[in-house]
Amino acid sequence: MTVDQIVTEVDRFGSRHVVLTGGEPMVAKGIYQLAARLNKMGKHITIETAATILPEGIPCDLASLSPKLSNSTPDAAIAGAWRDRHEKRRLESEVIRDWIQNYNYQLKFVVASENDLQEIHDLLAALGVAIVPAKILLMPEGTDPATIHERSLPLIDICKRHGYRYCNRLHIELFGNTRGT
Repeated sequence: MTVDQIVTEVDRFGSRHVVLTGGEPMVAKGIYQLAARLNKMGKHITIETAATILPEGIPCDLASLSPKLSNSTPDAAIAGAWRDRHEKRRLESEVIRDWIQNYNYQLKFVVASENDLQEIHDLLAALGVAIVPAKILLMPEGTDPATIHERSLPLIDICKRHGYRYCNRLHIELFGNTRGT
């Protein structure tokens, strides 16, 4: 779709809030023009990004930053060269810091097990920026309701202990692991 087509479609819904997401939205052709147009329309813009690309002044009311933990690395036997590229690019501390310092933000981590917590704490410490615990969201990794439920209970306890927020994968409960939801 062109930027004009997307803006027309967004306008049809009458919603004040718009989320730019889907893979990595910051690499999408026309993303800066789209955000500028939505901003002119008075929309509240959330950008869900892995925070590997500098924002460079993009209009954004809430940056939902989802740095990729090591649990996101593709299996070596399956991924081949993609695995190496993923590992080299999955964490960009300077880029994360730029988003945090220049935008209202939240940090959302997809957690497969309690073991991921140390990696999250190490990343937060490496950023060298004071981050309020309530700005950190933990989401259980999983593509089916049973796995998500199993992982959610210990994750909720972790959130309560650290003052983090729990973030469910409601779209999977409602629609399953389907493209476009």
